This record gives sequence, C-alpha cells and structure tokens, in this order.
Amino acid sequence: MFKPNVELVSVVRKFVSEFYERVAPDAETVSRIALATHELLENAVKYSQTHETVLRVEVVPEVLPPAVLVRTWNHAEPQHVDKLRRTVAALNEADDATTHYLNMMRESSKRTEGSELGLARISAEAEMAISMQEAPGNRVGITASTEAWGEPR
Repeated sequence: MFKPNVELVSVVRKFVSEFYERVAPDAETVSRIALATHELLENAVKYSQTHETVLRVEVVPEVLPPAVLVRTWNHAEPQHVDKLRRTVAALNEADDATTHYLNMMRESSKRTEGSELGLARISAEAEMAISMQEAPGNRVGITASTEAWGEPR
C-alpha cells in the first residue's frame, strides 16, 4: 500500500514495464500490462478518498487459460463508486470495446473536467476485461484481466 501521486504513477508504470520485460514473451504484452497499471493508478490518484491505494500485478497460472491481473483497491467517495458501477457496466455491455471507446472519446470532448476514458482505454487498447469489486466502507477494487502467455521466460 502506498500514497500515490501523479509522479509515482509514472515511476510504478516504468517499474512494472521493466519487470515484465524480463518475464513476458513479447513487447505487446508488456505494453498492455503497463497501460492497465498506469490507468488504474491514475484513477486511484484522482478518486481515492484516503489517497492510499493497493496495486497488485500478477500472473495466475492455476486457472485455464492462465490470466494476467492488474488490480487496484482504494476507498472512494460514494458518488465515485456509483459512477464507477455505471462505467464498468457500460464497458461490459458494449458489443465492441473499440467502438465504445471511440464513442466515449466523442462524449469526453464536450466535458470541461476529466475525460473518464481510462477504463475504456484499458478495455479497447490493452484488450483487457474490466471488473469491479466492492467492500464495506466504500472500498473499491478494479481489476483489468486478460489471458496470459504460456510459460514465462
């Protein structure tokens, strides 16, 4: 657990990239993991009530097919939890992640504050599924997941 800030988001992304460059089979996989890490942490910085977040990046070989999970947990304001529920539901209901992302980009261009594009970007560009977990006290977990590669290097 750490208290993230904008500068640390980039530092953590770089660390995750450099680590997974050594174990992932290709640069595209590394890029997808790094993108998800960056976007999830950036959201945690913006929307955390306590400014503390937990980040976990893992490969889960026990499931078939093996999975890569990038997960953050933090405490959020109730209005942000409600917005997050709607955003995750819309992502999961979309027929096509890229089309949904492009539509959100158009909507975002009309806003005066925030783009609200991070999760849609993960879904479309990193081709990762997004899920939300909730716990008491407005504790929220967001997980970006995808199939992993075969045997790590």
